[in-house]
Amino acid sequence: MSHLEKEKQKLVARIKRIRGQVDSIERSLTSEDDCAAVLMLLANVRGGINSLMAEVLEDHIRYHLLSVERSDALHTN
Repeated sequence: MSHLEKEKQKLVARIKRIRGQVDSIERSLTSEDDCAAVLMLLANVRGGINSLMAEVLEDHIRYHLLSVERSDALHTN
């Protein structure tokens, strides 16, 4: 995971927004809202999850893979 506290806080805030969106889907389903409204909410959650995944993957690459490559390059020179 991200090693910077600021980054962790940003990821936690993002997951809290996603949780709120999922709760909204549940409310929409139980109140028998229009299918189009439910589909829009689902698309929003999917977008949020995709963004979260991209950010975590980017952090992983930056902090674990690239830093290891830089470290290896320094030790071989």
